[in-house]
This record gives sequence, C-alpha cells and structure tokens, in this order.
Amino acid sequence: MASSLVGSSVPAMGLARSFRAAKALLPSSASVACRARVGPARQQSTGPPEPGAFQPPQKPVIADKRLAKRRDSRFLSPEFIPPRGRTNPLKFQIERKDMLERRKILHIPEFYVGSILRVTTADPYASGKTSQFLGICIQRSGAGLGATFILRNTIEGQGVEICFELYNPLIQEIQVIKLEKRLDDSLLYLRDALPEYSTFDVNMKPLAPTEEVPVNQLKVKMKPKPWSKRWERPKFNIKGIRFDLYLTEEQMKNAQKWSQPWLEFDMMREYDTSKIEAAIWDEIEASKKS
Repeated sequence: MASSLVGSSVPAMGLARSFRAAKALLPSSASVACRARVGPARQQSTGPPEPGAFQPPQKPVIADKRLAKRRDSRFLSPEFIPPRGRTNPLKFQIERKDMLERRKILHIPEFYVGSILRVTTADPYASGKTSQFLGICIQRSGAGLGATFILRNTIEGQGVEICFELYNPLIQEIQVIKLEKRLDDSLLYLRDALPEYSTFDVNMKPLAPTEEVPVNQLKVKMKPKPWSKRWERPKFNIKGIRFDLYLTEEQMKNAQKWSQPWLEFDMMREYDTSKIEAAIWDEIEASKKS
C-alpha cells in the first residue's frame, strides 16, 4: 500500500517542478502591464510634416450669428409709413423723395423715445450762429415731412422742451448720446415726474452703442397730484410710473372702469404695413444708387 502511494507521488512532484521552471521563464503580469502603461515616449516632430503623414484637423471657429443680426438689421424711421386714413398716396410718395434727398445732406440716425440726443441748429441770433440742445426724446409724432420729435431737459430747475421738425433745413446735426428704449412709447408724463428723471448734463459725452438696443426698465416717481393728465387710466397704458406710491387700490379699480377691452379684438384698428415697407425699401435702395 505504501509502495503504491510513493510511486504515484513521483510523477506529481515532477510535474510541479516543470511548472515552476516555466513560470520563472515567463515575465510577470505586473511588469507587462507596467510596460504597457508606460511604453516608449512618443516622438514629436518639429519639422514640416511628411507627405501622407497624419495631420490633426484645424480647430473649429465658432461664430456668434446673433451679433450679425444687429448689423444686418434695417431701421425704418416711423415717419416713412403713411397713416391708414390717407386719401392721396401720391402725396406721400412725393414727400418720401424729398425726405430721401434731405437725408443725403443730413445724417438722421436711428433713435427711439427714451434716447438722449444733442441737436445742433442754425441760429442767426446766437454768437456762433449755431445753438445746441441736449435732452431726452419724450415723443415722436407726425408722418412724412411733418415728422417731429420733442426733447426735454431740466436746466437750472426749470423744465425746458423743444419740438424739432425732423426735416427742418435749419438742423445741422443730430447726435445720439445714448441709444435706448423705454417701457412706453411716449414719455410725456415726465412733465409730472420728479426733475431728476429729466435732468442731463449738457456736456454729456456720447456712449458707445451696443449690439442690441437696450430697454431701460426704469419706473419714475411722480410729483404730488394733481397731474396734467390721469396717467393711471388704461387708454394711456403707462408702464413706467410707480402708481403704487400715489394711488390706493380703490383708485386703481376706479381707473379700470375707463378701460375698453373690445379694442383688443378690433382687427381694423391697425393695418398690415409689410408691403408698404417693402416698397419703401426699394425706393431707399434706388435713391442710394442715384
């Protein structure tokens, strides 16, 4: 029995010795993994690339298309659009020709209600034969050659307003000091507001324009009542006044009695001017080529 056990253990011991010898000849897994991770350093060529060699693609250039929108946008001054109740379209067409000829001599910039302007006009009674006025535009009105805009400024505690005719030949320069919009299309309520909201330095320097015309969210504080008009009534649709400081809830409810909600559904109140604007742009392009 013992002899049979000894005989069977001899081949097993020989097999174990051969396995240990083969394991010693093979490299360890850790060293192989280490060499695979480290590896030889990649050589970087400093000269020109060889023909047919791999070249990495160029870095893509990302262009912001939103900036081009502002540069390519065209501003059509509101006085070019004739009123709906016109009776003689030829009259406005002739006026537009005169307006375009005037614009070739005088640069009329883009501006809105709420922008700060400096207007230089010819004045035979002034020392330098010219006079300047700086103020905030509180209203634009009129159509055709009768277009006007009102500038307001507070000088020495006194509110001063000047109504300029946009195509008046006495105007020598219209300079935009600050281009911006307001919450309302008319700022006539600045007459009843505190003077600080319509006080500007006459020597104010022009500010650099931005890509998009900013909208000033300012809400003004008013003087004590009575005001020149009932600005709280819905027909004015004023958003730039702090009514909560001067009117109670009951007064605001009484003001809503004057609302006309049916006007929202009046489809004949405004008319589509897209075709008229396209025709006007054709006239403007033709006048530039002539």
